[in-house]
Amino acid sequence: MATDLKPTVSPAQSLDLLDIRLGRVLNAEPAPGTPKPAYRLTVDFGKYGTRVSVGRFTGHTPEELIGVQVLGVLNFEPRPVGDSVSEVLILGVQLPGAPSGDATPLVPLHAAKLGSKVF
Repeated sequence: MATDLKPTVSPAQSLDLLDIRLGRVLNAEPAPGTPKPAYRLTVDFGKYGTRVSVGRFTGHTPEELIGVQVLGVLNFEPRPVGDSVSEVLILGVQLPGAPSGDATPLVPLHAAKLGSKVF
């Protein structure tokens, strides 16, 4: 069921506050201790370093995710997820036909420089 759109905001109130950057998945493995199946992703953000993300991208195999460029929010506080700490939020959308919360990552059409800022 579709939800209503949220109120209109200015870029300064929203997108400008987020540090969304391009990274590449180096490793993907099942995340231990999560309430629902999830992967622990190790993602390289170039000069911004390597970070860990725990996300529900399990509609893909780990092999499908490794090497893929993804978009991540670098300036959210780290949070515990299962037995891991998720340091970055990898952006995704609902995986069609999958249970609620299962996602496929947002990816660029062309490879770009790691660490590039989304604008």
